[in-house]
Amino acid sequence: MSKVLLICLLALSGYAIALVIDNYKPIEVSASMVVIDEKKKISTYVGKASITQGSFMLNAEIIQLFSNQQEVIKIIAKGTYKQPAHYQQNQSNQSRFIEAQALNITYLTKQELVHLKGKAHLVQGVDFFSGDTLDYDIKNDKIITSMSKDGTQRVRFKIKL
Repeated sequence: MSKVLLICLLALSGYAIALVIDNYKPIEVSASMVVIDEKKKISTYVGKASITQGSFMLNAEIIQLFSNQQEVIKIIAKGTYKQPAHYQQNQSNQSRFIEAQALNITYLTKQELVHLKGKAHLVQGVDFFSGDTLDYDIKNDKIITSMSKDGTQRVRFKIKL
């Protein structure tokens, strides 16, 4: 196993997971092809790529892991119109699960921020949010969404009290 891939997988276990118990679960990666650029510290998984660890699950046509020497700092998942990228994870600060999909999902691991771009949808328990872009701040349990620049895709949400 390459050094960069090993660093990415080990670092993913400590930073990309919201539930502490998930840190001890095995990391499973699946794809049709893997490209590892040790110089740039990027691992790219292509072809129905999937990363799971405990309750954390990310599926997309392409998934890229960006790392520094010790940890994964960013994960980018790129889907298609027919099969958007999909993210799911249980949260330690609440009993509700998070499930999201968009054409592109960027997960900034240190900031605990999930950015959805293009036909973004997020389900948090029984609450539903959608828009062209959507940011979910995991640490602060905060959702920010906006309509498309051309105004064709407006913000929608449904909250059950």
